[in-house]
Amino acid sequence: MRHRVAGRKLQRTSSHRAALFRNMAAALIKHEQITTTTAKAKELRPYVEKLITLAKKGGLSNRRLAHARLLDDAMLVKLFDTLAPRYAERAGGYCRIVKAGIRASDAAPIAIIELVDRDVSAKGQDSGPVMTDEDFDEAA
Repeated sequence: MRHRVAGRKLQRTSSHRAALFRNMAAALIKHEQITTTTAKAKELRPYVEKLITLAKKGGLSNRRLAHARLLDDAMLVKLFDTLAPRYAERAGGYCRIVKAGIRASDAAPIAIIELVDRDVSAKGQDSGPVMTDEDFDEAA
Protein backbone atom coordinates (compact mmCIF):
# COMPACT_ATOMS: atom_id res chain seq x y z
CA MET A 1 0.00 0.00 0.00
CA ARG A 2 1.18 3.51 -0.79
CA HIS A 3 -0.56 5.42 1.97
CA ARG A 4 0.98 8.87 2.53
CA VAL A 5 3.84 8.23 0.09
CA ALA A 6 4.36 11.42 -1.88
CA GLY A 7 6.78 12.44 -4.60
CA ARG A 8 8.34 10.73 -7.58
CA LYS A 9 11.80 9.20 -7.41
CA LEU A 10 12.53 10.07 -11.08
CA GLN A 11 15.00 7.15 -11.36
CA ARG A 12 17.54 9.02 -9.19
CA THR A 13 19.15 8.69 -5.80
CA SER A 14 17.97 11.08 -3.11
CA SER A 15 21.10 13.25 -3.37
CA HIS A 16 20.83 13.39 -7.17
CA ARG A 17 17.16 14.30 -6.90
CA ALA A 18 17.92 17.08 -4.40
CA ALA A 19 20.60 18.50 -6.70
CA LEU A 20 18.23 18.25 -9.68
CA PHE A 21 15.51 20.26 -7.93
CA ARG A 22 18.04 22.77 -6.62
CA ASN A 23 19.41 23.40 -10.12
CA MET A 24 16.00 23.45 -11.79
CA ALA A 25 14.61 25.85 -9.17
CA ALA A 26 17.57 28.19 -9.71
CA ALA A 27 17.03 28.04 -13.48
CA LEU A 28 13.30 28.71 -13.11
CA ILE A 29 13.92 31.70 -10.83
CA LYS A 30 16.57 33.03 -13.22
CA HIS A 31 14.74 32.58 -16.53
CA GLU A 32 11.17 32.49 -15.16
CA GLN A 33 10.32 29.83 -17.78
CA ILE A 34 11.99 26.47 -18.47
CA THR A 35 11.17 23.41 -20.55
CA THR A 36 11.47 19.97 -18.97
CA THR A 37 9.62 16.67 -18.74
CA THR A 38 6.12 16.74 -17.33
CA ALA A 39 7.01 14.59 -14.31
CA LYS A 40 9.92 16.86 -13.34
CA ALA A 41 7.76 19.96 -13.79
CA LYS A 42 5.04 18.55 -11.55
CA GLU A 43 7.59 17.79 -8.83
CA LEU A 44 9.35 21.15 -9.22
CA ARG A 45 6.22 23.28 -8.80
CA PRO A 46 5.71 22.75 -5.02
CA TYR A 47 9.48 23.11 -4.46
CA VAL A 48 9.54 26.56 -6.09
CA GLU A 49 6.22 27.71 -4.64
CA LYS A 50 7.46 26.99 -1.11
CA LEU A 51 10.58 29.04 -1.83
CA ILE A 52 8.47 31.99 -3.03
CA THR A 53 6.29 31.72 0.07
CA LEU A 54 9.41 31.88 2.26
CA ALA A 55 10.55 34.96 0.34
CA LYS A 56 7.15 36.63 0.80
CA LYS A 57 7.35 36.16 4.56
CA GLY A 58 10.84 37.70 4.55
CA GLY A 59 13.22 37.81 7.50
CA LEU A 60 16.66 36.46 8.11
CA SER A 61 15.61 32.97 9.19
CA ASN A 62 13.47 32.51 6.07
CA ARG A 63 16.33 33.78 3.91
CA ARG A 64 18.60 31.18 5.50
CA LEU A 65 16.04 28.42 4.95
CA ALA A 66 15.68 29.43 1.29
CA HIS A 67 19.46 29.54 0.91
CA ALA A 68 19.69 26.00 2.27
CA ARG A 69 17.23 24.81 -0.39
CA LEU A 70 18.64 26.91 -3.27
CA LEU A 71 22.40 27.38 -2.62
CA ASP A 72 22.61 30.18 -5.22
CA ASP A 73 23.24 33.67 -3.82
CA ALA A 74 22.29 35.56 -7.00
CA MET A 75 18.97 33.74 -7.32
CA LEU A 76 18.32 34.21 -3.60
CA VAL A 77 18.62 37.98 -4.08
CA LYS A 78 16.23 37.86 -7.05
CA LEU A 79 13.82 35.67 -5.09
CA PHE A 80 13.62 38.03 -2.11
CA ASP A 81 14.01 41.39 -3.88
CA THR A 82 12.09 40.87 -7.14
CA LEU A 83 9.74 37.90 -6.92
CA ALA A 84 8.51 38.37 -3.34
CA PRO A 85 7.14 41.90 -3.96
CA ARG A 86 5.67 40.77 -7.31
CA TYR A 87 3.62 38.02 -5.64
CA ALA A 88 2.88 39.86 -2.38
CA GLU A 89 -0.85 40.08 -3.13
CA ARG A 90 -1.14 36.55 -4.60
CA ALA A 91 -2.15 33.78 -2.20
CA GLY A 92 -0.31 30.92 -3.91
CA GLY A 93 -0.30 29.46 -7.38
CA TYR A 94 2.91 31.14 -8.55
CA CYS A 95 3.81 28.54 -11.21
CA ARG A 96 2.01 27.34 -14.32
CA ILE A 97 2.63 24.08 -16.17
CA VAL A 98 1.75 23.97 -19.87
CA LYS A 99 2.06 20.66 -21.69
CA ALA A 100 4.17 20.97 -24.82
CA GLY A 101 3.92 17.66 -26.66
CA ILE A 102 6.46 14.86 -26.71
CA ARG A 103 10.23 14.88 -27.16
CA ALA A 104 11.32 13.52 -30.54
CA SER A 105 14.28 11.48 -29.29
CA ASP A 106 12.64 9.35 -26.58
CA ALA A 107 8.93 10.28 -26.73
CA ALA A 108 9.01 11.71 -23.20
CA PRO A 109 6.13 14.09 -22.43
CA ILE A 110 7.45 17.66 -22.33
CA ALA A 111 6.03 20.59 -20.38
CA ILE A 112 6.85 24.26 -19.94
CA ILE A 113 6.89 25.44 -16.33
CA GLU A 114 6.77 29.18 -15.87
CA LEU A 115 6.05 31.77 -13.24
CA VAL A 116 2.71 33.52 -13.66
CA ASP A 117 3.05 37.26 -14.36
CA ARG A 118 6.61 36.56 -15.48
CA ASP A 119 9.12 39.03 -16.87
CA VAL A 120 9.41 38.08 -20.55
CA SER A 121 12.87 39.65 -20.88
CA ALA A 122 14.31 37.25 -18.26
CA LYS A 123 14.03 34.25 -20.59
CA GLY A 124 17.45 33.17 -21.86
CA GLN A 125 19.23 35.74 -19.72
CA ASP A 126 22.94 35.00 -19.16
CA SER A 127 22.65 31.61 -20.86
CA GLY A 128 26.02 31.91 -22.54
CA PRO A 129 27.59 33.79 -25.42
CA VAL A 130 25.19 35.31 -27.90
CA MET A 131 26.29 35.29 -31.51
CA THR A 132 25.83 38.52 -33.43
CA ASP A 133 25.58 38.99 -37.19
CA GLU A 134 29.30 39.79 -37.30
CA ASP A 135 30.10 36.47 -35.63
CA PHE A 136 28.05 34.63 -38.25
CA ASP A 137 29.90 36.47 -41.05
CA GLU A 138 33.29 35.61 -39.52
CA ALA A 139 32.33 31.94 -39.18
CA ALA A 140 31.36 31.69 -42.86
